[in-house]
Amino acid sequence: MRKKFLNALLKKVISMKYLKIPKARIGALVGHNGETKKMIEEMAKLHIEIDSVEGEAIIDERKAKDPLLGLQVEGVIRAIGRGFSPEHAMRLFKEDTDFFVFDIHDYVGKKVTHVRRLKSRIIGRNGKTKHLMESLTGADISIYGHTVSVIADFESIDIAKKAIDMLLSGSKHSNVYRFVEREMKKLRREQRF
Repeated sequence: MRKKFLNALLKKVISMKYLKIPKARIGALVGHNGETKKMIEEMAKLHIEIDSVEGEAIIDERKAKDPLLGLQVEGVIRAIGRGFSPEHAMRLFKEDTDFFVFDIHDYVGKKVTHVRRLKSRIIGRNGKTKHLMESLTGADISIYGHTVSVIADFESIDIAKKAIDMLLSGSKHSNVYRFVEREMKKLRREQRF
């Protein structure tokens, strides 16, 4: 009897994922009248509980037919938690799309002024750098808290990640732009053949 109970409990725990997200982003995850949450649940065919007090999303995968959908939902929730709009985060339901998060603390420590300086390098004057990176690579970039996050297709995410790493490491903007343009041209040439 005890073994049966423990197996049932273990199955429940294994099929539940607990994701912490900033409390300020709970509203974006839920959406107006719960529309965003419902849309995610319908697309993935699984249930999501949201604990706004703890800032936690609980994904119930027990009834999910495809384990990949559980991973995609996890990515969507993490992306919304990192500042992406639900529309941009939904890109992660496509099989050829990936998500990556840079922690600025890894580059300059926790000093607020240093974090702010690096965020400014990624954003650029009037958002120029961020918009240029997005338009050149086809990526979506979000700067939230002490993180910089990227959503892009598998082919261009490595270029976007390298460019952001270069900016966070102190490379000149002009060098980064040239790098991205050169690599994207090379990628397009390879895709044609």
